[in-house]
Amino acid sequence: MQLNLETISPLERRFNISVSQETVKIEVENRLKKFARTAKAKGFRSGKVPLNFITKQHGLQVHQEVMNDVLRKSFGEAILELKLRVVGHPYFEAKESTGDASQFEFSVTFETYPDVILGDLSAVSIEQPVMQISPIDVERTINILRKQRAQYETAEKSAAEGDEVSINYHGTINGEEFDGCKADNSLIILGDGRFLVDFEKSVIGMNIGEDKIFETTFPADYPSQTIAGRVVTFKVKLNEVRVPKFPVLDSEFAKLLGVIDGDLEKMRDAVKVNLEREVSRRVKSKIKEQVMQVLLNTSTVDTPKALLTLEIERLTQIAHSDLKKRGTKVKDISLPKDLFQERAQHRVNLGLILSELVKTYNLNATSEQVREIVKDFAQNYEKPDEVVKLYYSSQDRLNEAESTALENNVVAWVLTKVAVVNKVVTYEELMGIY
Repeated sequence: MQLNLETISPLERRFNISVSQETVKIEVENRLKKFARTAKAKGFRSGKVPLNFITKQHGLQVHQEVMNDVLRKSFGEAILELKLRVVGHPYFEAKESTGDASQFEFSVTFETYPDVILGDLSAVSIEQPVMQISPIDVERTINILRKQRAQYETAEKSAAEGDEVSINYHGTINGEEFDGCKADNSLIILGDGRFLVDFEKSVIGMNIGEDKIFETTFPADYPSQTIAGRVVTFKVKLNEVRVPKFPVLDSEFAKLLGVIDGDLEKMRDAVKVNLEREVSRRVKSKIKEQVMQVLLNTSTVDTPKALLTLEIERLTQIAHSDLKKRGTKVKDISLPKDLFQERAQHRVNLGLILSELVKTYNLNATSEQVREIVKDFAQNYEKPDEVVKLYYSSQDRLNEAESTALENNVVAWVLTKVAVVNKVVTYEELMGIY
C-alpha cells in the first residue's frame, strides 16, 4: 500500500485512501440480497419482497454503511503499516475525482499520540508535611463532632453566626427576575458557606419579622452565566431564628460515636486513631499533588485535541451533575468550555505522562496493591468487609483502585529521584483550616 503521509501539525496527520467502486457495489448488493431473505413489507410475504423494492427503500443506507466499513478497514490497515497510535476518531472527506472513475477518493485526517519527553528530576525538591496529633487536636475534633450533632431550638433573638434561620428571599438584576431567584422558608446555617459570604453577613443581625434589602455581587466564575459577576439585589425577610444546642460530652455522646461502653478515654483514643489516619492520607495527598505538578513542570508533551475535547465534556457533565444535586435547575445553564479548558489540559497531559512513566519503568499495579487500597478505603465504613465485596463485584470500582495504585507507584518512584524535605506543620495548616 503506497501512502503519502502528510504532517499537518505536531500531532495531526493526513493521507489519501482509494476505494474500489466495484468492491463497494458488490458488497452493497450482497447485503441487500441477504436483507431481502427476511424482509417484510406491506403487500408481500416475508422473504418475498422484490430486490428492486428493497434497493429503493434501503439502498442508500446500506451504501453508506458499506462505505463506512470499507473506509475504516482501509484506514486500520494503513495505520498498522505506518505503525501509528491514533487518538480519537479519523475524519474522512471525499475528494474530487482524479480521472479514475473506478475509484472513490478520500482524504483522512487524524491525530496521533504524542511523544512524551520525561524531564530531569535530580534538581527538584518536594516538601513532606510532618505533624503529630496532640490532645488539643483531639479535643477540637470532638467539639466539631458535637457541633455536627447539634439540635436547634427556636429563640427570640437577632440572627447570629452559627444560628439556623428561616428566610424568604427574592433576588433581581436591574429589576428583572432570574432562574432560582426566590424561595420561601429557606433554612440556612449562618456561617456554613451554603450561601455567598456577603449574603450571609447581610442576614446576620436581622430581627425576626424584619425585611431587608441589600446587594450581593456573584463571583465571575459562578456556574450560572445569568448571574456570574452580576450585582443582585436581594429582598430578605427573617422568619425564624433557631440556636444550636450541643450534646453534652458524656458517656451517651461517646456511645453515639460507637464506643459501646461509653468510656470517654476510649472515645478520645478512637478519635486520635481516626485523626492519625486522616493526617496520613492528607500527607500522602499533599505529596502526590507536588509530584504530579513536578511531572507536569519537567516533562514535555503536546495535548491531543481529541482527548482534550473528551475531558472537557466529562468535566462539564460532572459540573452539571453537581449543580443538579445542589438543587440548581441546570436545564437552561450553559457552561462555557473555557471554564474547563485549563483543568482538562492539565488532566490529559498528566495522564499521558503517567502512562509513559508506567510503561518505561514498569510501574504497573499488582493485585496485592489494589486489594490494600480497597481495604484501606473500606475502613471508612461501618461494615468494611461488605465494601470490599462491593468493590470486587464492580470492574469500574476496581479500575479506580488500580488507577490509584498506579499513581502511588509513580509517586514512590519520583520520590527516589527528588530531594524530600521535611516541613513541620500544624493540623490546621495540613487540613487547610483557617
